[in-house]
Amino acid sequence: MTGRRQPCRTQLGPCKPYVGKRLAEGCTNAVRLHAELTELGYQGTYRILSHYLRPRRRRRIRTVGPEPPGVRQITAWVMRPPDRLRDDERRQLGEVLARCPELTAADQLVRAFAQFRTIRSSQHVKDWITAARVEGLPGLHTFAHGLDKDWDAVIQGLTTHWNSGPVEGRVNTSR
Repeated sequence: MTGRRQPCRTQLGPCKPYVGKRLAEGCTNAVRLHAELTELGYQGTYRILSHYLRPRRRRRIRTVGPEPPGVRQITAWVMRPPDRLRDDERRQLGEVLARCPELTAADQLVRAFAQFRTIRSSQHVKDWITAARVEGLPGLHTFAHGLDKDWDAVIQGLTTHWNSGPVEGRVNTSR
């Protein structure tokens, strides 16, 4: 003997390609792998397999895509005028809208309402209220009901240049 320790030859050697393939497929469960290997003729112990898997589990690189945008981020994109969105924001919003028809409907309704406010026109508000009710989106349905209920105030708010913003601010901050 030369004094050097000889590498330990286990019965796992011939099974390593199979284990590597299963790890690449995402199977890291040692109990399951041991059962599969036993069916294939592996006669080694669970402990040998578990010891072999331990460092490979740590090194395994998980391929996870980017985290989807949150509700606040999507809301900010919908509430912002389209020309003020960056290209990447516009692309991400398009991807989200493509996956959710309800959100697409909400986006269209919100943008249409914002246009009424911008041009200060009440010409199509009744049509908007009808469309919001048809879509059946709870938040917008409630908002549409409130607009219909306070119709005269809505018309005044959209068509006149006077507003009670400063008064409302003082009333609400004094509570």
